[in-house]
Amino acid sequence: MNQAIDTSQSPDFSAVKAKQLTTWASGDYAAVGTTLQITGEQLCESANLRPGCSVLDVAAGNGNASLAAARRFCQVTSTDYVESLLDKGKLRAQAEHLPIEFQLADAENLPFDDGQFDAVLSTFGVMFTPDHQRSANEMLRVCRPGGTIAMANWTPEGFIGKVFGVIGKHLPPPAGLKPPSRWGATEGIKELFSTGVQNITVTKRQFNFRYMSIDHFLDFFGMYYGPIHKAFEALGDKKDLLRNDLAELMTALNVADDGTLLIPSEYAEVVITKAD
Repeated sequence: MNQAIDTSQSPDFSAVKAKQLTTWASGDYAAVGTTLQITGEQLCESANLRPGCSVLDVAAGNGNASLAAARRFCQVTSTDYVESLLDKGKLRAQAEHLPIEFQLADAENLPFDDGQFDAVLSTFGVMFTPDHQRSANEMLRVCRPGGTIAMANWTPEGFIGKVFGVIGKHLPPPAGLKPPSRWGATEGIKELFSTGVQNITVTKRQFNFRYMSIDHFLDFFGMYYGPIHKAFEALGDKKDLLRNDLAELMTALNVADDGTLLIPSEYAEVVITKAD
């Protein structure tokens, strides 16, 4: 007799994605994303992007990696499934006279040909897709043989990984959904890109969050950063409990000695060479 398969812990990816789209479209991630620009510049250097190469930025947000690649005279296509974020990226590109193509696209179903791009990038974007394996497969598919996939992903042990852990205690994620920080763990990346690759290099780096104070950070992220904005909204009268827990976390991690906020946040810089 065949044993019945328990699917009770299988997440409804479509429902999760619809909720995530609403989350990332709330607030104004561009206000936060712009502060992370240095990570896009570093990623393009680590990926050794050459002038003239074709580059796809997946889940690009407001275009940090897209702009960094275009500044290196690459032919860049910037994609996201939140149109308002692409619009912010367009304004940035126009201000710098950078010829970037912007296209609405889902990281789990990229509308591009097999092997179309020399390099495929993502900075703190693709890691938040609900179906990790499908997104990884799509990035690999649209990259040419011998090409490069490069990402910046928050680690489980780093500040942002811990922030999402705190949020999860107040608002548990759907059953069976794997955490975004999986993309920031070496073993997670090797699971997702277990075939079709020639080499994987994972380098731990740090981004420094600098704000006037802990309250400044929480006010800023509560207004502009979708996941925290929506969490505060969903908790209603209980949002102060989450805010207090986040403040406790930041107090423990703050290394500033002048009353401001300085929290080094670890992330994994991943550079993958696709097999020929």
